[in-house]
Amino acid sequence: EGLAFTEEHTMRARMANGVCLTCTRRAGNYFEATVQLRSTGRKLSEDEYTALRATLDKVLEDMADDPMFFITSEGPVTGGYDIVLGSKGLARTWGRHLVKEYGGQVAESNTIAGRKDGVDVTRLTLLYRKPGYDIGDVLRWRDNFWRPASWTKEGAIMSRIDRQERTGASWRDLESANVATQMKDQAVVDLITQDASVGEFLDPSTWQMTSVRLPWDHEKKRQARVTRIEGEWLALHHLGCDDEGGAQS
Repeated sequence: EGLAFTEEHTMRARMANGVCLTCTRRAGNYFEATVQLRSTGRKLSEDEYTALRATLDKVLEDMADDPMFFITSEGPVTGGYDIVLGSKGLARTWGRHLVKEYGGQVAESNTIAGRKDGVDVTRLTLLYRKPGYDIGDVLRWRDNFWRPASWTKEGAIMSRIDRQERTGASWRDLESANVATQMKDQAVVDLITQDASVGEFLDPSTWQMTSVRLPWDHEKKRQARVTRIEGEWLALHHLGCDDEGGAQS
């Protein structure tokens, strides 16, 4: 007892090449779902599709690791952008995220790809349609100008520009809405002079003094958000999205 002891043994080991199930499926272009990004009302720009696609990376970062959470293929197609995924769960989670962030609607359909152990194997096609407008844009709707203030599960909360009024609208209600100006085309200006109802500012395109009717919620120390519609300047009331930028200065 108390003495150092060393013992050596010799064994024979066999090495064999192998590939895990996930790698096998990736190499074989395995997929369970296809997400189709589309729009309603107008064609989306390349930058808009890039922004939508970037949300998938965020969803993947926030979700727990899963060997089936992989992208099989992706790319532009006629009328939109398609992403082929290895997991139906990932596709549905991303669809819910898109609706929450950008509004719009999701539709699902399933096709039978075969049978395994007596059970049908299905593949999911998830169609996401983004509305042709964003929060803060100006829409012509019901013979007046409105701004979408926030998204709801069934549509949007619409805020009227010329008076203090908000109303909920479904996607069906908004089918008749037309985009008058996008938020990126709006301008934030300093008022040179103002009274209770009218303010004057330098037109950012001509640098000439221009008058505009002030919005119903205008505060004297606040800059004015304006947009040009059919050659006339229109001052916009304040929404929460205005604090996040998205307009020229």
